[in-house]
Amino acid sequence: MFAAATVVGLGLMLIPAAACKDTGVGDPCTPESEYNTDFLGFDVNEVNFESKSFQCQTRLCLVNHFQGRVSCQYGQDSSQNGPAGLPGCTVPNDPNTKIIGNPSLNAKNVVNPQLVARTADKTVYCSCRCANADGKTDDGANYCDCPDGFSCTHLVDSIGVGNEGLTGSFCIKAGSAFDKASLNSDACDPTIATCPGPQGPQGS
Repeated sequence: MFAAATVVGLGLMLIPAAACKDTGVGDPCTPESEYNTDFLGFDVNEVNFESKSFQCQTRLCLVNHFQGRVSCQYGQDSSQNGPAGLPGCTVPNDPNTKIIGNPSLNAKNVVNPQLVARTADKTVYCSCRCANADGKTDDGANYCDCPDGFSCTHLVDSIGVGNEGLTGSFCIKAGSAFDKASLNSDACDPTIATCPGPQGPQGS
């Protein structure tokens, strides 16, 4: 359990110190969980990681306080319909496989739309660990230098042994730090606030 954020990872990893500037920090990634038809989406109050990501040269796909699914920016209702006549959500690159959720785990069984202020292009991308939980890089572990346009920002506190590889600071896009108190909760809406990204089959 982490004090500052909820972390989901597929394993600990170390990133070579020289890797980040040359190997794709900021490249888009779609977390593997989105290929699961039961997965309804991420929670904006959480930080999630997919370590050992083959989509990222850094091997880490960061989900930094993001709501919904990368592959479905307007979400869907409990009948698997998107808003304003749009299709519902599907597995990435597979328009014939719908996201069905799991009513036994989630009574509403809806996919929430992304938030205008924190769309996937701003919050979900390949990243790397740039400092430990104390903000230092002198503990013998491997860290990266954040490239231009990114800041080394503390995301996760450790409260025990065994999770150090996913604690501390990570490279995030400049200006994208999460502030719950001032969060604009306006949702992506095709009739009011259009957002970048795919929605169902037309985005596959």
